[in-house]
Amino acid sequence: MKEPIKRLLVVEDDPGLQSQLRWCFDGFQVLQAVDRQEALAQMHRHRPSVVTLDLGLPPDPGGVSEGLATLEEILAFIPETKVIMVTGNDDRRHAVKAISLGAYDFYLKPIDSETLNLVIERAHRLFELESENRKLQRSEFNSPLRGVIATSPEMQNACRTVEKIAATDATVLILGESGTGKELFARALHEMSSRSQGKLIAINCAAIPENLLESELFGYEKGAFTGAAKQTRGKIEYADGGTLFLDEIGDLPQALQAKLLRFLQERVIERVGGRQEIPVDLRVVCATHQDLKSRIAEGVFREDLFYRIGEVTIHLPPLREREGDALLLARVFLDKYNRQMGKSIRGFTKEALAAIEHHAWPGNVREIESLIKRAVIMAEGRQLSLEDLDLAPVDAEARLPVTLQEARARAESQAIRRTLARVNGNITLAAQELGVTRPTLYGLLEKYEIKNS
Repeated sequence: MKEPIKRLLVVEDDPGLQSQLRWCFDGFQVLQAVDRQEALAQMHRHRPSVVTLDLGLPPDPGGVSEGLATLEEILAFIPETKVIMVTGNDDRRHAVKAISLGAYDFYLKPIDSETLNLVIERAHRLFELESENRKLQRSEFNSPLRGVIATSPEMQNACRTVEKIAATDATVLILGESGTGKELFARALHEMSSRSQGKLIAINCAAIPENLLESELFGYEKGAFTGAAKQTRGKIEYADGGTLFLDEIGDLPQALQAKLLRFLQERVIERVGGRQEIPVDLRVVCATHQDLKSRIAEGVFREDLFYRIGEVTIHLPPLREREGDALLLARVFLDKYNRQMGKSIRGFTKEALAAIEHHAWPGNVREIESLIKRAVIMAEGRQLSLEDLDLAPVDAEARLPVTLQEARARAESQAIRRTLARVNGNITLAAQELGVTRPTLYGLLEKYEIKNS
C-alpha cells in the first residue's frame, strides 16, 4: 500500500536559507513560501502537516507582527497543523509568545539540519497520532465496541475476545479495576450478539441494599411483603430475549448466590412470594473489580457460581499498564470537550504530556476523562499545562525518551551502569560483557559522565 505523502511547508524570505532548507528534510515533500499570502495559498492547496515559519516576514522583515499574523491565520485555517517558529536568539521572547498562540515549538538559528529534522519528524508523528485519534472518534459510534479507545496490545486482545464470543450465548465474566470500561465491554457483547434487538438490563449488585436486591432481580408477587401492592417483574424478566449485566457480582449476598446459580443452571425463576416457575431466555454478563478466588477462599463467594459465571473471562488491564493509551485518551477527551464547550485548546505542553504518561491513574479511564474535562473548563491558555491538569511534574531522569537518539543513549547508559555494578567496576570484565573494547568503554563513560568508583 502506498505511503501517504509527508508535506512540509517552509516559510522563509531569505533565499540562501530557503535553499538550504529545501534539501535537508528526508522523506518530506518540501513546499516553500516567502510571505503570508503565499504561505496561506500553499496551506489551502496542499494542507501540510508541519510548517516552519520565520518570525520576520515581509513587509515587516525586521519585526514579528507579520510572522505572528501568519501563524494565527494558519492555525485558524487548519488548527491541527504543527507550526515550528524559526527565529534568531534576539527573538526568543517573541517565540515564546508564538507558543502561547498555538505554535508547536520554536527553533533558534543558526540552522542545524540534523536537529531540525528531529524536531520536524516529532511534530509530524504527533500530527499523525492526532489524526488517527480523530478517525477513532468519528468511527466511535459505528464501532461494535463503541466508546472503547485503545491501542495497547492488552486492550486489543480484549476487543478480539469480544468479537470471538459475542455471537455465542456463553456466560462472560469481565474482571478489572473500577473505571477500566467493564460496562462498555458488556454493552459491546450485547450489541454484537444475536440478542441485540432485545434489551440490555444492568444492575449493580453493590448499590442496592441486600433486603431489596432479591426482589429487584427476581420480581415479587402481590402481598409477598409489606408494600407489595401489585405483581412486579424483576430485572431478569425484563432482560428476557436480551442480555442481563450483573455489575459488581463479587458483592452479591451469599443468600442470593444459590438462587442465582439455580437460575443459571435451569433458566427459570420464581418471583419473591410466588411458586410458579417462569422460563427466561437471556445471556448473562457479569463484572467485578474484586478477586473472586480470594473471596472463595474466604468463604464469601460460592466456587460453583464462580465457574458458572466465568465460562469465558475477559481481563481488562488498568490504564497504568496500557502503554500509550493514557496519551491517546487524553487527546480524544480534549477533542471531545473542546467541541462540547466551544473551545479551541491545541494540545498539551511537553511537561503535561510527560506527566500524563507517568501518572498512575488509580481511577483509570474515568479519572482521566474527569481531569481533562475540568482542565478544559478552567484553562486560559492555548495548551493544557501541568497547572491546568493539576499533575506533578516528571523528573528528567524518569521522562521517557522522545527520539530514537535519546532512547539509544539512555539504553546504553543504563546497560553500562548495570554491568559495572555487576562486575564491581572491573573495566576489563565490563568491556567483555558489553562486547566493546576497553578504549571504547572509557569513551562511553566519559560521554555519559559515568563515574566508575
